[in-house]
Amino acid sequence: MEAADRPRAIVTASDSGIGRSTAVVLAHEGFDVGVTWHSDEPGAQETARQVEQEGGRAVLERLDVTRGRDAAAVVERMAEELGGLDAFVNNAGGVPTQPFLELPLEDWREAVEVNLTGAFVCGQRAARLMVDAGRGGSIVNVTSVHEHVPLRGAAPYCASKGGLGLLTKVMAIELAEHGITVNSVAPGEIATEMTGNEDLDPGTVERPLIPLGRPGHAEEIAATVAFLVSSGARYATGASFIVDGGLTMMGAQANADQS
Repeated sequence: MEAADRPRAIVTASDSGIGRSTAVVLAHEGFDVGVTWHSDEPGAQETARQVEQEGGRAVLERLDVTRGRDAAAVVERMAEELGGLDAFVNNAGGVPTQPFLELPLEDWREAVEVNLTGAFVCGQRAARLMVDAGRGGSIVNVTSVHEHVPLRGAAPYCASKGGLGLLTKVMAIELAEHGITVNSVAPGEIATEMTGNEDLDPGTVERPLIPLGRPGHAEEIAATVAFLVSSGARYATGASFIVDGGLTMMGAQANADQS
């Protein structure tokens, strides 16, 4: 594939974990990739190396999704350097954990800024670039199973991811006329730095309450994202794709097992 013919994607927070795996899988599928980081520049450079190893061109830039206009400008600069934008993956996020009654307002605001407002700002700029280009495109918001189910001690995370899930649906309705699809991917427990299993083979970690019995691989989330930005998923929009090994099915079963 000639460089001018390669599709272009930006993956936020692609210095490690799901973001890195997504960037590398997209490069394998023929994309040039914009790689962003917040605090781990060496991690982003390693992602770029792997992208290039898969035949893609990598563009790197620091991105702080809480900085509003500055964050949107980063998306625009990266798209310009890539030569356009065909797919955008909102992957940046954080997980503060504190009981609801003890949760400081500052922690609530930070989680909402990172998980929801930042995704709105960056996704809006990406969508505007796609509309202006007139070629359509795909946006994928990485949420969580907690887009759908609550978690004790994670009020701001659940609220912001749930909000992002509904924002995804509104975006899908409004952008459909421009040929832009918008979906969310809702991972369960994935073997990444966030869950403390980054350097482990998920197949060696026992999770008896998950039907598949283990955490997921970051590559399994990346594969779902890659499908959603492919031509094979052009009729999918406004949906949440849960990839959790069956975890969200088990609420009633866990209660039954205790009785």
